[in-house]
Amino acid sequence: MPAPPARKMGTWKMAYADFLTALMAFFLLMWLVSGVSPDARASIAAQFKTKELALASAPAAPPAEAADLFSLLQLSETLKAAGESVILSVEPDGVRLDLVDTAGRPLFESASGALTPEGRALVAAAAETLAPLGNPLSIEGHTDAFSLATTGYSNWDLSSDRANEARRLLEAGGVAPARFAAVTGLADTRPLDAGQPHLAQNRRISLKVHLSAQP
Repeated sequence: MPAPPARKMGTWKMAYADFLTALMAFFLLMWLVSGVSPDARASIAAQFKTKELALASAPAAPPAEAADLFSLLQLSETLKAAGESVILSVEPDGVRLDLVDTAGRPLFESASGALTPEGRALVAAAAETLAPLGNPLSIEGHTDAFSLATTGYSNWDLSSDRANEARRLLEAGGVAPARFAAVTGLADTRPLDAGQPHLAQNRRISLKVHLSAQP
């Protein structure tokens, strides 16, 4: 007949000791809290609330589709060849390509919606990259903050003409007309650097490549 298993004595003592330790920690915490003034408690609560608000307002990471699209456009040899004339940025709902005016490569004729030969080549390079994709596109025309001397023709007109000129060249480069979700002139309302609205880079065409699930 097998011997009965030996009983382990004293295990309850360890559990009881853990309980007493937790109880002591609780009373210690309560004692510390009771010694804090109401103003100090309010200050501590405000700090926690500020941290919660900061976490809630933090920008969400772009979805994987936007990140993949950004990586794909970064690999484009035609866009790489454009150098500083192309600025790529990822956004929560797509990827933005800014085709910008630079000192060495002006994008537009002065105070005109017409593109220079360099500008036409840059839009053609963008069309070569974007034509195989199926994503919807939005086009924005932008100007710097200098006023135009032409009576009855404002930066709103100029930026709209530039956006439409880019649309025509993109279509000529193989981008299907049905993919255009919007063609907009924004004048000088959205400079690349809010503190420097007169920079040459603000004279630009902005192409927004939307995620395929969004119009």
